[in-house]
Amino acid sequence: MGIKAKYEKGVLKPLEELNLKEGEEVEIEIRRKKADILKYAGILKDLSREEIGMFMEAAKRRSLFKEARL
Repeated sequence: MGIKAKYEKGVLKPLEELNLKEGEEVEIEIRRKKADILKYAGILKDLSREEIGMFMEAAKRRSLFKEARL
């Protein structure tokens, strides 16, 4: 089962109903929600699908070097 949750004041709060019994133990894998890069990039609105694809590939490669300052 995968769910979305919000972290507030040191506690993960599920954003939907959980089908669990009181006291039931679970394992949790934490993955940060990734931002949809195109949502924040209005400058890309006039690009072709091919150009957007090239941009997305470049963005993926750039994310490998998060610590690097170019």
